[in-house]
Amino acid sequence: MGHTPYGYRIENGKAVVDEQAAKQIKTLFQSYLTGDSLVLAAKKADIKAFHAGIGRMLRNKYYLGDEYYPAIIDSDTFEAAEEERIRRAEKLGRIREPEVKREVVYPSTFRTIDGTERFDDPFQQAEYAYGLIESEEP
Repeated sequence: MGHTPYGYRIENGKAVVDEQAAKQIKTLFQSYLTGDSLVLAAKKADIKAFHAGIGRMLRNKYYLGDEYYPAIIDSDTFEAAEEERIRRAEKLGRIREPEVKREVVYPSTFRTIDGTERFDDPFQQAEYAYGLIESEEP
């Protein structure tokens, strides 16, 4: 297991809720949902973290609980915070649609035209020879 998320500590090999940190996390979610910015919500919760770290905390699904981590946040609060985060991002134009990648078909069959010219310069000869290659694919 890697890094233990903020709000938990490990005791006897099991994750347990750190009550003080859990209160801060609940305050963070509630402040964010009442309209505070990420930084202001963290300041109200007395959490010292950068903007990106606070955003990751709001998206951390471990706070919902799983087989290893006990729940700190209920699913309604978590989903409301995620919807608010997306709403704010869309309002600020920060949601980008993934670029649709076009499939590139590389030619795999080639033919060459018989070359008749000869050059003393090997680079010029190579350029001429490569110019004679044609793709057989459309």
